[in-house]
Amino acid sequence: MKTESPRWFTSSYSSNGGNCVEVAANLAAARGIIPVRDSKLMGGPVVTVPVTAFAAFVAGVRGGTFDTV
Repeated sequence: MKTESPRWFTSSYSSNGGNCVEVAANLAAARGIIPVRDSKLMGGPVVTVPVTAFAAFVAGVRGGTFDTV
């Protein structure tokens, strides 16, 4: 059995000088998690978020839940 490695993705909206996060969504189906890391610290810590929690977060962002203005 081959263990799948994370394929990191940075959003196209992250053109703000590198202050962003990267996600490895390719592990969602196989492992049920979304690894997240700081794009400036590629060798640094990784937070693993359950797929359901990540989907709720993305829905909240798209729906304006976190807008402060």
